[in-house]
Amino acid sequence: MKARVDAIIQREQAEYLERIHPAGDALISEMEAYAAERRVPIADREVALFLEITARATGARRALEIGTAIGYSVIHLLRGMPDDGTVTTIEPNDEMIRRAGDYFERAGVSSRVRVERGLALDVLPRLEGGFDLVYLDAVKEEYSDYLRLSLPLLRRGGVVICDNLLWGGQVAGEPRSPDQSASTEALRRFNREFVAHPKLRAEILSVGDGLGYGVKITD
Repeated sequence: MKARVDAIIQREQAEYLERIHPAGDALISEMEAYAAERRVPIADREVALFLEITARATGARRALEIGTAIGYSVIHLLRGMPDDGTVTTIEPNDEMIRRAGDYFERAGVSSRVRVERGLALDVLPRLEGGFDLVYLDAVKEEYSDYLRLSLPLLRRGGVVICDNLLWGGQVAGEPRSPDQSASTEALRRFNREFVAHPKLRAEILSVGDGLGYGVKITD
């Protein structure tokens, strides 16, 4: 979910990295423009590329995403996976599902995507495990529950990635508005839980708006 600030690196460094970062192809650029114009939450470009690189590096064949939006991250994940790789993605919003479906069709990946319509906390308990990669990018107050329910679905040695853990710098400071207080405090609790989780070897990277990265080390 896009909420980037230059909270760690200096602004000129952030602008430099933005300039040298490769632009996406026509479809990816269209998705970025659509999301920006309509304020649809998608991953930062560097986060999406990180997902693609991670999928490729780990040889992931099955990925689980919580928070589809328009399918931006799904397409990046699939571009890093082998031809028989699949993504299961969870989304409650019908309009987002329709929009994502259109992009999946145009990207030629529809047959490799399973969209689970519903709230993640309702959907996760009915999924079968064996995922190689899990990506969390939905309701911040629910991150701890997402992790609790998705870790049993992740194979040992699999990777879990969580977006927005710096939350625009608010986790290290004060919420910028009262309506951000609950999500900020929830992420503070989650961050402590994530980096110390007994089933993970994990850290938080200064990529995008703060990216949690963990490897499952035990069942």
